[in-house]
Amino acid sequence: MYVDSSPLFSSQHIWTFVPIMDIKKKFGKQVKKLRLEKGLSQEKLAYEAELDRTYIPSIEKGERNVSITVIEKLAKALKVKITDLFSE
Repeated sequence: MYVDSSPLFSSQHIWTFVPIMDIKKKFGKQVKKLRLEKGLSQEKLAYEAELDRTYIPSIEKGERNVSITVIEKLAKALKVKITDLFSE
């Protein structure tokens, strides 16, 4: 019988993955929070950020993997620092 003694298969190296909120969902939740704090509708935020109005709901639901360009547009439209979009 062959037993692999590789450290990758050692019980000491098996990682336990704890379910964490997906980064896209965290980002979307923060965008929604900031949008509501600013009193903006999804449509108004989309207009201010020069994005399609259907894009904002999918961002807020964590369905979109947004580009750095979109992140910058959202920060400018919300009048916040880019880092504020990633803090809770």
